[in-house]
Amino acid sequence: MKIVLGVSGGIAVYKAVEIVREFQRHGVEVVVVMTRNACRFVTPLTFQTISQNRVYYRMFTPAEEWEARHISLAKEIELLLVAPATANIIGKFANGIADDILSTLFLAVSCPVVVAPAMHHRMFLHPQVKENLERLRQWGVKLVEPEVGYLAGGEEGVGRLAEVSKIVQLSLQTLRKKTLAGVTFLITAGPTYEDIDPVRYISNRSTGKMGFALAEAAAARGAEVTLISGPTALPLPIGVKMIRVRSASQMREKVIEQLEGSKVVIKAAAVTDFRPRSPSPQKIKKDIPLQALELELTEDILAEVGQQKEERLLVGFAAESEGVVPYALKKLKEKKLDLIIANDISLPESGFGSDTNKVTIITADGREIPLPQLPKREVAERILDKIEEMLADASR
Repeated sequence: MKIVLGVSGGIAVYKAVEIVREFQRHGVEVVVVMTRNACRFVTPLTFQTISQNRVYYRMFTPAEEWEARHISLAKEIELLLVAPATANIIGKFANGIADDILSTLFLAVSCPVVVAPAMHHRMFLHPQVKENLERLRQWGVKLVEPEVGYLAGGEEGVGRLAEVSKIVQLSLQTLRKKTLAGVTFLITAGPTYEDIDPVRYISNRSTGKMGFALAEAAAARGAEVTLISGPTALPLPIGVKMIRVRSASQMREKVIEQLEGSKVVIKAAAVTDFRPRSPSPQKIKKDIPLQALELELTEDILAEVGQQKEERLLVGFAAESEGVVPYALKKLKEKKLDLIIANDISLPESGFGSDTNKVTIITADGREIPLPQLPKREVAERILDKIEEMLADASR
């Protein structure tokens, strides 16, 4: 997969370096095309070193190197992303001006285009800029809206370049073939918090990264995704309907509420297994003699969904530190699952809080598909590949 990152001149150019890095983490090859003013902020050599590709910033190269790169690049790439996009380059795009390699490339491409504006809020709010952006929208260009924040010059306002993760996420969604268009997903993620008193709670080490990766990847394939998540610090995936909950009982309520109409249900949340039977309405003081904390089991949401499975495809997770596959097989049968993801959390960089996972995908007939240690987004893609295969088999 190959894209062009167009970089125009503004103080946010330094963030484009991290954009290249983030695409590389997703296995995407990046070729950088810069305007001359962009070169004043970050040198082409920086982008060349990071991207490991030649950087283009001149319309015409010396005669001995001649090649019409705005045409050849347009044929090679699957996406043109411009970040940061200044008012100047947006104006050129919207009005057909082609006086440098980036504006010329824009007119030559037939692939999707994503633009992430970044400028002072006085410029972003100018009627001409708004008109130019609206014209690009009408042409099918996707915009990553700028954020409100601290701007060059010491002022605050709208115009700050969107977060790198958001820009890359929308770009990846644009790149992805919509193989799951029309399929409704219900995905759970994160931990639950079970209150002991207004200050303390019982929980686990889940951060929600795996469930969020699944939601993001499914949305990128065109699925209609509802994500029910316990407390996490993760940003909302683009194109996903988010429902936030705190406790197991709240998650159970929302899952049952959203179950109708869901074709695929993925229970990736790490629901806390126990909760205090009688939470204290007031903070328990240290000088009060401690008594045993009486616990009770929380709701078994996966089992309940399994009883109501009908024609849905139901996927569960088994995060274990021993007997991982045997326990996963037992859970697969007891909960009436179509697929279970067995995750050995005792391995380094695998499981809660890590950016990678090492899992085994197990099908309803007990077939095991072990995966190497991979980034969680790549694990999500492999899981969705299998789900697509199962959906295709079911429709035959």
